[in-house]
Amino acid sequence: MDLNQIHNVYFIGIGGIGMSALARYFKSIGKNVAGYDRTSTQLTDELKKNGIRVHFNDSIALIDLPFLNKSNTLVVVTPAVPKEHFQWNYFIKNGFVVKKRAEVLGIITKGTYCFAVAGTHGKTTTSSILGHVLYESKVDVTAFLGGIVEGYNSNVIGEGKTVTVAEADEFDRSFLHLHPNMACVTSMDADHLDIYGDSTAIEASFTEFANKVEDKTKLFVTKDLPLKGVTVGVENGSDYNAVNIRVENGWYVFDAETPSGKITDIRFALPGRHNLTNALMALAMAKTYGVADNDIKAALESFKGVKRRFSYQVKKSDMVYIDDYAHHPTEIDAVHQAVTELYPDKKVLAIFQPHLFSRTRDFIDGFAKSLSAFKNIVLLDIYPARELPIEGVTSKWLLDKIENPNKKLISKKDVIPFLRITDADVVITIGAGDIGEMVPEIKKVLDEKN
Repeated sequence: MDLNQIHNVYFIGIGGIGMSALARYFKSIGKNVAGYDRTSTQLTDELKKNGIRVHFNDSIALIDLPFLNKSNTLVVVTPAVPKEHFQWNYFIKNGFVVKKRAEVLGIITKGTYCFAVAGTHGKTTTSSILGHVLYESKVDVTAFLGGIVEGYNSNVIGEGKTVTVAEADEFDRSFLHLHPNMACVTSMDADHLDIYGDSTAIEASFTEFANKVEDKTKLFVTKDLPLKGVTVGVENGSDYNAVNIRVENGWYVFDAETPSGKITDIRFALPGRHNLTNALMALAMAKTYGVADNDIKAALESFKGVKRRFSYQVKKSDMVYIDDYAHHPTEIDAVHQAVTELYPDKKVLAIFQPHLFSRTRDFIDGFAKSLSAFKNIVLLDIYPARELPIEGVTSKWLLDKIENPNKKLISKKDVIPFLRITDADVVITIGAGDIGEMVPEIKKVLDEKN
């Protein structure tokens, strides 16, 4: 498929984090871009500000005339859209070119030097750090990301033509459409069991992805993974190893042992040992590509983070509010580790919105164990996303399994009143659902508290 022949790009599910990145990209290179999504969000508001028309009804009548020319229109669809969607069916029945987001990303990146960042956890932060390092180091890069990067206020970094960074999503085996020249795998925990069935199938898919990189000196993996590649880790003797770690005025400061020598006194602001691994993974890839050590150091120090990844909303002496996208037990463990390290003597309240009925069912005991580590926990109802309810799978079921007396289940409408009376010093909102849409209001309430 020749993207140069495409004038119009229509997105079905344009408000998704990965879809909106592609929409921004096509708009930036002069394509006519529009699309549908189910609901209005902060992301769709930003797209409209960028001159992209977005509507929230799947009526065929809402498709503008230029997009009805199938000779020069590309339709991009997300797997989350239901098969009975009117516009989707119209495009298919009338012979339009309809591609999944991952297929289009594969086409865009195929003609570039492609860095692909994979993993069930950590890929958004790692790919954002890598994109920032390459961009700050004057590499001709475009990075397609699964989060909004602080300082850029976008899920796309750069407008380069020769180098790309792609967040390689394992959902629906999407990452197998990519053609990486260099890649990493941050983790391979069981997830998306509604797609894969079991952990063995997930591992097989990651192995297939890793095998796309024939030169194993350009494949980077954490040391515990059953993949052949250059190892990356924290104080565990990996090929790229973070050592001499200390905390100074809220910063991590550490040294990086690499195959070609040590880089000393690296400063990095994101909390949590998992983020040290993410930073080191980006360092290893950038250094192997040829970026100078001092440029990497400077870029790591200037990286501001990713929205909804341990993202500070309020940071005062008497009130801290942190928002995080964590939606898997391993990710919740990482949030707990970071907040415990930073605020060991503070009263911490965690508010968690489970994401997907199937994920809650599949990892119910893991969620219960991870959430029990917080001394004060509030649950919201499960965010269904693309799923219909599953009998017996509820937040009440999860609440009953949490081994902590300081727990409660509340509705979304009661979150703000509850926060007005809480005496917690540190509040954390956790989850991948629409709890993210509540962040501005929560921030306002907590910021105003004495």
